[in-house]
Amino acid sequence: MLSFLDAPPRYLFFTGKGGVGKTSLACASAVRLADEGREVLLVSTDPASNLKEVLGAPVGDTAGSVDSVPNLSAVNIDPEAAADEYRERVIEPMVGVLPDETVEQVEEQLSGACTTEIASFDKFTQFLAGDEGETYDHVVFDTAPTGHTLRLLELPAAWSDYIEENPDGASCLGPVSGLEAQQERYTAAVEALQDAGRTTLVLVSRPEAAALKEAARSSRELRDLDVVNQRLVVNGIFRAQDAGDPLAAAMECRTGEALEGIPDTLKDLPRDTVPLKGHNLVGLDSLRALLSDEPAATATNDTGTNGTEQAPDIDLPTVHELVDGFAGDGQGLVMVMGKGGVGKTTIAASVAVDLARRGEEVLLTTTDPAAHIADAVGSDALPNLEVSAIDPEEATRRYRERVLKTKGKDLDPEERELLEEDLRSPCTQEVAVFRAFAREISTAQRQFVVMDTAPTGHTLLLLDTTGSYHREVMRTSEIEAGRITTPLMRLQDPDYTKMLLVTLPETTPVLEAKQLQDDLERAGIAPYAWVVNQSLAAAGPSDPLLVERAHAEGSQIELVQEQHAERTALAPWMPEEPVGPERLQALARGAAEPVLADV
Repeated sequence: MLSFLDAPPRYLFFTGKGGVGKTSLACASAVRLADEGREVLLVSTDPASNLKEVLGAPVGDTAGSVDSVPNLSAVNIDPEAAADEYRERVIEPMVGVLPDETVEQVEEQLSGACTTEIASFDKFTQFLAGDEGETYDHVVFDTAPTGHTLRLLELPAAWSDYIEENPDGASCLGPVSGLEAQQERYTAAVEALQDAGRTTLVLVSRPEAAALKEAARSSRELRDLDVVNQRLVVNGIFRAQDAGDPLAAAMECRTGEALEGIPDTLKDLPRDTVPLKGHNLVGLDSLRALLSDEPAATATNDTGTNGTEQAPDIDLPTVHELVDGFAGDGQGLVMVMGKGGVGKTTIAASVAVDLARRGEEVLLTTTDPAAHIADAVGSDALPNLEVSAIDPEEATRRYRERVLKTKGKDLDPEERELLEEDLRSPCTQEVAVFRAFAREISTAQRQFVVMDTAPTGHTLLLLDTTGSYHREVMRTSEIEAGRITTPLMRLQDPDYTKMLLVTLPETTPVLEAKQLQDDLERAGIAPYAWVVNQSLAAAGPSDPLLVERAHAEGSQIELVQEQHAERTALAPWMPEEPVGPERLQALARGAAEPVLADV
């Protein structure tokens, strides 16, 4: 089924848009190779990874054997733990040698989000170009969502330039001389990624236009990094078993149309397909079945009046009914969060349309560089609905220009050159995006702002930047504390911000949404509600495979409703792509077809 497993290279990388099945396919491939008697190491570099749940076995931050699978070992790189280790390694040699003031300055520089990313990459290279992976026949990487992974791959080149231009300087990574020692290993890691004899980069996608478009973008960006040894796996191919089920017919038709319209960038790549399964991909039996050619038996027990199996009836509020709870406020921030691939953009657009249909002034925006939010709303946008996006590149360009204009105007040429070099550091984009993010938060004082956010790891970095800004303002400001309102304070205010967590009714997305909720609560932010998106149970199929998947949703929806969420809304899988105001309104109201809104 995955042809490259017949003669696999030493390193296999699985990457792609969040939610397309990277972890499942990486785990299934690692188990397959281990079952064949090869020594295999499975590595996750995803901050939101759940290897433990998928494998049904403990996975720690150091490589350890998976007892239930002979020959298989696994490790889950924890970005925060890696960052702590990195900071300690940089700072410890300075203590007692350099002045305390200098050590404190380095500690402050090492508190930035870039340190977490470079520390994760530093750990990652130990398995690719260091000693950690030497004893294994194969190392299988379950990588982070595409944008995050590409950024990690770009950092070594960026910092090589920075080191050459600032040999005696310091950065958010600490003293440049400390980073210089790692360059040989970083270079070797990138060379291994680019070597087709040692590495295959597997782009994973769903048979959906948006997911394939994202895979094409990733492919182009990887090629720009000279990583051309790529393959495509289209996961979740559906074939209808009930010709009379309009939902199944629509799903099969959409699959076919997506594959027929596959972007040119992907057409020439070697391609494998994996059929849609009826069961949740958790546990070894499910992983082995994922790559099996044997069809899985359905296992439902609810029957309709004619004796045929039927989907369960789950009674939960719609997105429209959820919006009823805050539409009367007249303004505020609605922030839609969740792992990539769960439909954040679509849910954010449906909330924005629902509010606009009620006569409210609405700004729909995104912090996700991979989002296609204007496409979701379509060309028939409502007059009181404005659509925008925070473009990281444009925000960074404007920020650099503003800093050079204000801080650089009185500098001599040498000082200005140093400032320009500093603004080329990878940290600059985080600062620039944060400033744009903060401006959008402030706009919600006058109208509704519905914000579609980037995949979880990037969003948490953004929130971490928000928290750092908050702490710095509170520490340095001479204004009375009661008169200061920082972006983090607005996010923590339930009257100002309604945080919606979007998930799918599957084990892994629910677990990841719960992890995100825990992170938010540690930052003092309580989610307003969860939205369980793309529910087959809510759509009412009759096709046996889809009915089986609808039944599998029940336990996860119940878990969300009873244990995780204060409020829960259910959004159905739609026969037609929910694009444009009419279909977005239908999605919000839980209807298969567009309906006229009554306000």
